[in-house]
Amino acid sequence: MTYKDKHLKLFSLNSNLELAQKISDNSGIPLGKISSKQFSDGEIQINIEESVRGYDIFIIQSTSYPVNTYLWELLIMIDACKRASANSVNVVMPYYGYARQDRTASPREPITAKLVANMLTEAGADRILTLDLHAVQVQGFFDIPADNLFTVPLFAEYYRAKGLAGDGVVVVAPKNSGIKRARSLAEYLESPIAIVDYADDDQQRENGYVIGDVKDKHVILIDDILNTGKTFSSAAAIVRDAGAKEVYAVSSHGLFTPGAAARLDAADIKEVLVTDSVKTETPKPAAVQYLSAAPLLAHAIIRIHENKPVSPLFNYNKSAD
Repeated sequence: MTYKDKHLKLFSLNSNLELAQKISDNSGIPLGKISSKQFSDGEIQINIEESVRGYDIFIIQSTSYPVNTYLWELLIMIDACKRASANSVNVVMPYYGYARQDRTASPREPITAKLVANMLTEAGADRILTLDLHAVQVQGFFDIPADNLFTVPLFAEYYRAKGLAGDGVVVVAPKNSGIKRARSLAEYLESPIAIVDYADDDQQRENGYVIGDVKDKHVILIDDILNTGKTFSSAAAIVRDAGAKEVYAVSSHGLFTPGAAARLDAADIKEVLVTDSVKTETPKPAAVQYLSAAPLLAHAIIRIHENKPVSPLFNYNKSAD
């Protein structure tokens, strides 16, 4: 399939070329030609190898590890497109780095989520399309349109197809901050929820306990970012001690920093499900499964370009089961 509109071009930078190709395949929009290289001192040079004058440009780039390199690569590409007279520059950022610093939690801390939003806007971005922000209020940090797509409907479709739905399943937030996300998945699965809480704070993992009933249930732990694997491994041990039959874990963004794979392999988790929003070179747990976000992002790109609402992509249609 080839998308017929001649005023749209899609480009990929280096953070996740595999996902970009899948988005291209799903949308029918070929990837444009660019080159990116670094000088010996680390400076990045971008060269767009075809005309973008008058086109609506969509740039695919996650700001995952190495986050600073990929962020600067994106900023430089935006600047190049603006200087080459693109009609609009739309950033497709499946993973939005620096989003975890979204408030001043302690004195004299920065708010990097806002800083990055400012940088993207000042560079010349006209719109941001992202996937599962760490906190939805980060959308408000932008002075340009920012569409935040949700992965929970994709996860719901996956688990319902596996027969993991209804009263025999409990969706568990592995920490207090994840209650809203757990409730959302539970509503799609028509399942109850539970919460892993801690006697003191999240650092005292040995003092965790479950609020809710997981005895003899299939448990699905859900979080937005899988980084070190500590949250899932600790929560899995706690729910198993509380009588859970088996444990699944799902996360929007699988960063898998060093040590995460070994930690998750040692945990009592049957399957770890993540999207392909991030490409990592570090080892993955043996039980990992990837669910592609490419079709969702491809549909969103076409809808944005055609000035159609993106809201139909926010929900999972259970009648399609």
